[in-house]
Amino acid sequence: MIDAGPVGSEKQPPPLEAAGALQVLATEHWSLLATRSLTYNESLSRVTMFLAVLSGAVIALALVAQADRFGQTFVLIAILVLSVLLFVGVATVARLGTLNYDDMRWVIGMNRIRHAYIELFPQLERYFVASRYDDFRGMAMTMGADRPEPRGLGQLAHGVQTLPGMVGIIVSVVAGALGALIADALKAPTAVAVAAAVGGFLLTVALLLLSLFRSFVRFRAGFAPRFPREEPAKPQ
Repeated sequence: MIDAGPVGSEKQPPPLEAAGALQVLATEHWSLLATRSLTYNESLSRVTMFLAVLSGAVIALALVAQADRFGQTFVLIAILVLSVLLFVGVATVARLGTLNYDDMRWVIGMNRIRHAYIELFPQLERYFVASRYDDFRGMAMTMGADRPEPRGLGQLAHGVQTLPGMVGIIVSVVAGALGALIADALKAPTAVAVAAAVGGFLLTVALLLLSLFRSFVRFRAGFAPRFPREEPAKPQ
């Protein structure tokens, strides 16, 4: 049987201070949940917009190719269209990275609120599945990403499965196609056009990865956890 405590204690409301704190914390918790929902919606809408622009560009280029039979006019129009598509794609990847960092910030905030819940009612800690620590390990646990980090090809496969990774690969393919078209417009040999396509793809992948990595480093450097899993040692 569960120990219910003294007779009548279950009918007594918590102290006024605890009740007020719970109300404020619950309100902030729901606010962060709503903000996370908005973040997810914007991420999906950004990807949908990019894919819509990509589909429209492919259809438009197919119609131009039928009319011009892959002539010089088609090449010039394709360069213009792919340049716009490349800009939209790079902007989408950059925005997705920012939204991911915002989502991590909201999760960290909810971990802090969960820590406050446990401070008010320590006996409830065993019922929580998500973490109450606001360090990066606690954030990963709450987001379900606390599994062992993959290495090698596993890490690469995980990267391309994310929204920024998937869109980044598509954008890099667009950059490679744009490089090949520019080389073709300049009457370059086929080998040069192929090299321009491969170089454009690899260069875009490298630049996008570097940009996302630098953004993550700045985000992590500017973050100071208040409730880490291992409390800092007190000065002697």
